[in-house]
Amino acid sequence: MKAFHAAFDKFDAVITLILEWVCIILFAGLTLLLTANIVMRFVPLFSLHWFDEIVELIFAALVFYGAAALWVTRGHFSVGDWISARIANVRLRYAYRLLIELGSLFFMAVFLKYSWELTARADDVTNALQLPKAVLYACMPIAAAIMLLYSLKNVLIEIGCIIDPVGGEQFRDAPPPATE
Repeated sequence: MKAFHAAFDKFDAVITLILEWVCIILFAGLTLLLTANIVMRFVPLFSLHWFDEIVELIFAALVFYGAAALWVTRGHFSVGDWISARIANVRLRYAYRLLIELGSLFFMAVFLKYSWELTARADDVTNALQLPKAVLYACMPIAAAIMLLYSLKNVLIEIGCIIDPVGGEQFRDAPPPATE
């Protein structure tokens, strides 16, 4: 269990760093485009006829890559784990958590399957820039694959906690990896 968790630590830090920087760059690009669009309304130097397509691309990527970054660091909003605190049996508590993680794993598998199919079937292009629509949709299967990988990791951690409740607890509630 310790070797498994140690192997993922470096990978976690790299993936988190990449996703954070992708989101920062996308957000900065979105900010610049929105600012340029506002300025061009008052000082029409040139046309931004392609504006909608690029904003759609950036916004979709920002949403899905941001969700993947939060998934990796377990930073998504949640109502809290108030049920497992009320389960006295430690192994049963981890079994409950395993069911939650299996539900997440199932959802991510479905999301990956259908987002991949959507991306693979997209053969049309955008109006202004003639970009393949698959480029717009590619952020979904990529983010889904990352979230599926981490859902699988969480499932394995919960299984390890069921097998060894004392040794597994240190890995389950470990803080997210540092990104420096």
